[in-house]
Amino acid sequence: MFPLSDTVPRRSVPLVTFGLILANALIFFFELSLPPELLTRLFYIFGMVPARFTDPAWGQKVGYSVNCCWPFLTSMFLHGGWLHLISNMWTLWIFGDNVEDRMGHTRFLFFYLSCGLTSSLVHLVTNYSSTVPAIGASGAIAGVLGAYFLLFPFSRVIVLVPVFFWPLFFAVPASIYLGVWFLMQFVSGTLSLAAPEAGGGIAWWAHIGGFAAGILLYRFFVIKHKRRRALAVDEYGIQGAWFNF
Repeated sequence: MFPLSDTVPRRSVPLVTFGLILANALIFFFELSLPPELLTRLFYIFGMVPARFTDPAWGQKVGYSVNCCWPFLTSMFLHGGWLHLISNMWTLWIFGDNVEDRMGHTRFLFFYLSCGLTSSLVHLVTNYSSTVPAIGASGAIAGVLGAYFLLFPFSRVIVLVPVFFWPLFFAVPASIYLGVWFLMQFVSGTLSLAAPEAGGGIAWWAHIGGFAAGILLYRFFVIKHKRRRALAVDEYGIQGAWFNF
């Protein structure tokens, strides 16, 4: 299922969502300008390499600086190809604007970064001996999905399902779409722990950690709307009809 849009209209201009997409795109274009050797070096320096932190001796041996935690942040702005970038940014565009509406611009930015940092930490714990750099915004975006899952459970996601060469379109409840998405991540992540070679180069547990972070953290970033004052007895029913004159 490929998501095309959701049914929740945005109430404000999603400045942070657009800014994050622009930042990721600009960094990706910079990546395209690098020769393969420098690009690989960029991924290893600014990507999340778990062994760099779990095995400091190995890290120093291969030339990593000591006590540098920037990869937890910078890794979420790097992408390995056009499909990687477009799929992530498209998902952020569909779901990020509504979550930003509920949080406000500044709170949404800190929420997004918090989910990304948490996803990197979960990837570090579950792949502690890996020497392969993990890159991409999918962990942070998974946090946005986790928040959307609880904030807009009754919205609909318009999805495209290609059957052979015939495109079919369905409106799927967001709770079902995101629930199935998370289940797929969890099953794949569990299999990757049992058979690491079956992971396919995807940081499944970063997705799981980001989604869980979104569910747990969103309540601290959502703007609390003031509750409406309860109506007095003379403000409703027959008595309230006098207010129409």
